[in-house]
Amino acid sequence: MNKATKVFYIAFALVILTVGFGVIAPELFEQGTVTIRNYINTAFGWYYLTIMAILLILVIVIIFSPYGKIRLGRDSDRPEFSTFTWVSMLFSAGMGIGLVFYGAAEPLSHFAIQPATAEIGSDEAFKEALQRTYYHWGIHIWTMYGMVALSLAFFQFRKGEPALISSTLKPLFGDRMNGPLGTLVDVLAVFATVFGVATSLGFGAAQINGGIAYLFGAPQEEWVQIVIIAVVTLLFIMSAWSGLNKGIKYLSNTNMVLAITLLALVLILGPTILILNIYTETFGAYIQNLIGLSFQSAPLNTENRSWLDSWTIFYWAWWIAWAPFVSMFIARVSKGRTIREFLIGVVLAPTIFGSFWFGTFGTTAIDMQKSGIDLTAFSTEQTLFAAFSHLPLGMIMSILAILLVSTFFITSADSATFVLGMQSTNGSLLPSNQIKILWGIAQSLVAAILLSVGGLTAVQNTIIIAALPFSFIMILMVIALFKALNAELQLMQRKK
Repeated sequence: MNKATKVFYIAFALVILTVGFGVIAPELFEQGTVTIRNYINTAFGWYYLTIMAILLILVIVIIFSPYGKIRLGRDSDRPEFSTFTWVSMLFSAGMGIGLVFYGAAEPLSHFAIQPATAEIGSDEAFKEALQRTYYHWGIHIWTMYGMVALSLAFFQFRKGEPALISSTLKPLFGDRMNGPLGTLVDVLAVFATVFGVATSLGFGAAQINGGIAYLFGAPQEEWVQIVIIAVVTLLFIMSAWSGLNKGIKYLSNTNMVLAITLLALVLILGPTILILNIYTETFGAYIQNLIGLSFQSAPLNTENRSWLDSWTIFYWAWWIAWAPFVSMFIARVSKGRTIREFLIGVVLAPTIFGSFWFGTFGTTAIDMQKSGIDLTAFSTEQTLFAAFSHLPLGMIMSILAILLVSTFFITSADSATFVLGMQSTNGSLLPSNQIKILWGIAQSLVAAILLSVGGLTAVQNTIIIAALPFSFIMILMVIALFKALNAELQLMQRKK
C-alpha cells in the first residue's frame, strides 16, 4: 500500500470514528472536547499569541529581503490567474461564509453584549469593538496563511515536490517524510480539513436557513438545514466536476462581485459619513496598537483573560486549524508569482477589504443599536437580516446576502474537495473527479449528521484541539522554508 492510499484510508477511518462517537454519545463528545479546549486555551494562549506575532514579523522580513525576488516556479513561469480572480479565490477559501455570518454580529457583540475592556454601550466600546474585530480577521490570519502557503508553493513549484504538507519538511527530515512520519502529518491535515469545512457548511446552512426564516417565515429547523446542505452539495459537486479553471474560478469571481455590490449598498444606504469616519479612526488605531494587541494576554485580569480565551485565543486556534486547507488552496492558485508579490497580495488585499467590510457592517449595526433598535435580540445568523430590515432596499440586500452565503458555501466546499483530493492522491495538482466527489459527499454527510445530533460545537472544539499539534508542524515548516530559501539564494548567486 503506497503512502497516498494509507493517508486516504487512515484519514477516512478517523473521520468515521469521530462522527460515530458524536452520534452515539453526543453529550459526552461535547463535554470532553469542551474540557480539552478550555485547558488548551488557558495553558497555550501565550503560545498562540507568540506564534502569530512571530509569523507577522517573518513575513515583513521576507517581503523586504532578497528572498522576495524568488519566483514560485521556474524563472520563466507567470501567474495562471489574473490578480482579480486570484484575490477572489483567496477570499472564497480563506474567509467565505464568515464575512457574512459575523459581519454585523461580532462588532455588535463586542459593543453591546461583552466588550473586551470598555463599558457596555459606550463610545469607547464602539471603537474597541471594531478594532478587535479587525484584529481577529486581519493581518495576523493572512500572514499565517501566507507563510504556510508560501512553504507549500515553494516546494511544489520551485522544487517539484508533491503538493503535501509532509513535502515541506524534507529539508529537516529527508526521506523519512515518505514513511510513517510523513503519513501522520498528512493525515492530520486531511482530518483538520474535513471537519473544518464540515463545521463551516453547518454554519452556512444555519445562516441561509436564518435568512429565509426571517424573510419568508420558513421554519428554522435542522431538517431544513440538512436540505440546504444537500442542495448545495449537488451544486458544488457540479462545480468540482468542471475543474479549477471553470467552476471555482467563475464562482470566486461571482463571490467578489456580489460582495462588493452588497458592501457598496450598505455603505451608501447606511450611515455613510459615520462609517467612513469611524473606519478611518479605528483602522488607524488598529495599526497603531498592533504590537500591543499581538502580545496582550491579560495575566492579572481574570475577566479580560476570559474574554481573550473566548475570542482571540479561540480565533487563533481556529485559523491555525484551517491552515492546511486554506494554505494548500492558496498555494495551488499562486504558481508563477514572486514571493514578494505573493505575500503582499495574500496579506494586504484580504486585510484591507475585510476590515472595511467589518467597519461598514459593524458600524451600521452598532449605530442601529444605539438608536434603540435591539439587534442583540436576534441570533447570530439573523443579526444581519434584522439590520437590513431597517435600511432602504432591505429585502434586496437580504436576498443578495443569501446568494452570497450560498456562493461562498459552494466555493468553500468546492475548494475543500480539491484540496482533499490533492492530499489523498500524493499531492496531485489535478486530482480525479471521482476522488473529489467522494470527499465532497463525505464532508457534507459529516455536516448533516452532526447537525442532526447537535454536534457542530463539539466538532468545532475538535478542530481547535487539532490546531495544537499542527502548530508544531507549522513551526517546523517555517524553519524548513528558511533553510531551503537560503540554499536557493546561494544557487541563484552561483548561476550568475
